[in-house]
Amino acid sequence: MPPAKSVDQYIRSAPVGTRSVLKQLRAAIREAAPGADESISYGMPFYSYQGEAGIERRLCYFGLQRASIGLFLRPKDLAAHAEEIARYQNANSALRFPLGEPIPIPLIKKLVRDADRRHRAGKAR
Repeated sequence: MPPAKSVDQYIRSAPVGTRSVLKQLRAAIREAAPGADESISYGMPFYSYQGEAGIERRLCYFGLQRASIGLFLRPKDLAAHAEEIARYQNANSALRFPLGEPIPIPLIKKLVRDADRRHRAGKAR
């Protein structure tokens, strides 16, 4: 896919058969963390916290790969869900959802919502 300047452009430039899944994933993230900023970083859709710096700024990324869609969260945000994500986890901070299988939207919402809550609770202290 050519480099995108926005998430809309990223989704539009994806193969037709994957666009609806990317739209579902985007909607799940936005619903679970409505206050997160949406942009493109490292060529992928990126969700972050305005006014934050470094790793604390990051909420998640997602990206289309050859045979899967990757979702990337901080390892500390995935650790509490080890059993639920074992099928999809292939790295400390990466989940892979195979194309051609239903994407687990409720699980994605739960992961992002929990990461967002943990971030906000840490900032409230």
